[in-house]
Amino acid sequence: MTRRFKMLVFLVVMLLIAAAGMVVVWARQNDDKPVTILGTWTAGQEKDFKEVLRGFGIPFHYQGTAAQREVLLSKVQSGEPPDIVIMPGLGELAEYADQKHLKPLDRLYHPQEYGSPWKQTGEGSKHVFWVPVKADLKSIVWYRKGHRPAISSAPLRSWCIGMRDDGASGWPGTDWIEDLVLQRSGPGVYQKWALGKPGAWWNSAPVRDAWQAWARLLQQDTGLAKQALLTDHRGDPDHHGLLFDGRHGCTLEHQGSFATSFYGKTYAKRADLVDSAPLLPGGPDRARAHEVTGDFAALFTDSAQARKLIERLASKEGQQKWAHTAAVFSANRQVRPGNDAVEREIVERLNGHGPRCLDASDVMPPAVRDAFYEAALLTISRVAAHEDPGIDGLLKGVQLVQKAQPSRPSAPRTVCSTE
Repeated sequence: MTRRFKMLVFLVVMLLIAAAGMVVVWARQNDDKPVTILGTWTAGQEKDFKEVLRGFGIPFHYQGTAAQREVLLSKVQSGEPPDIVIMPGLGELAEYADQKHLKPLDRLYHPQEYGSPWKQTGEGSKHVFWVPVKADLKSIVWYRKGHRPAISSAPLRSWCIGMRDDGASGWPGTDWIEDLVLQRSGPGVYQKWALGKPGAWWNSAPVRDAWQAWARLLQQDTGLAKQALLTDHRGDPDHHGLLFDGRHGCTLEHQGSFATSFYGKTYAKRADLVDSAPLLPGGPDRARAHEVTGDFAALFTDSAQARKLIERLASKEGQQKWAHTAAVFSANRQVRPGNDAVEREIVERLNGHGPRCLDASDVMPPAVRDAFYEAALLTISRVAAHEDPGIDGLLKGVQLVQKAQPSRPSAPRTVCSTE
């Protein structure tokens, strides 16, 4: 072996050692890089969520915004998506999965801890791309304790209705229509409609009849319909939500389990709930199912730290801490509720027996969901202006948007469960 050759070998070895050192340094820097998280939680709930995340010991940067859809789209298009996104829109997440933007969450949590409909995946994939990290119950009505409502359809003057929101407005109205479809026609029809299956079109009798029932309720008092259009669904922060602010004169609120966050800790203890079915327009009906909604975490990068964070957040321990810290609810069936009777009722309906159906608009493709929101807003706007709501035309318009949608391999296979 010549001296020149020995020197060449020595230089190659030194270069390899240096390269290995650079890889180690890069890996350590990557591990120290904060996990970026984009969600919709702001104010007090953002504060509570950050407290939970700090307990995991993983550096993070959380951004909460009501304009999540626009922010996320901008970040994805620029090639700098957040590591983790937490959102209620399964239809939107399914689109990102079909476009190959999402990373599988396989083996990051225990599916047996999450019953249906929470753990459903699309027909076109064997992977799981999202996991619910917060859950809420719908198909309920809130009232002040000691003033339990009669089992009959309630007039418009009884209802606390607010249609305004910081983000995509219109969903408080679509919640009414979804619940009416579910309670009148049952989970089977509701599921086909939510998934856009043949025979369950927007102008079908179950959807049209539910929409007309909601419009007739609004037409009882066009002045109250106008007030609802201009009112924030959360009410004035200084007046403990719509149910307790004392200015609207309403006694019932068709709102999800998250409504207690609007009431505040003191007034939330003065609120109780019943199933919505007996009180909806055209009732009393029996409760045929409960609508549920969730905030789902999805992974946009292959960051090891991000995977670890989702694993801890979705675990029984992480969900228990989150539920305790922020007084929120979990789809994890191993998370135990506190001693509060109302909290136990909610958890029993969320994870107990009986049909549970995901929020229909959350499952729909974003374009269809937005058309649904707009049609609900147009309905109440026209009623407030003493105009014919023109329901047939509105439904025809949403149906045209539905027909224009491409196939969605990653969309949930089912919306309802009878577990």
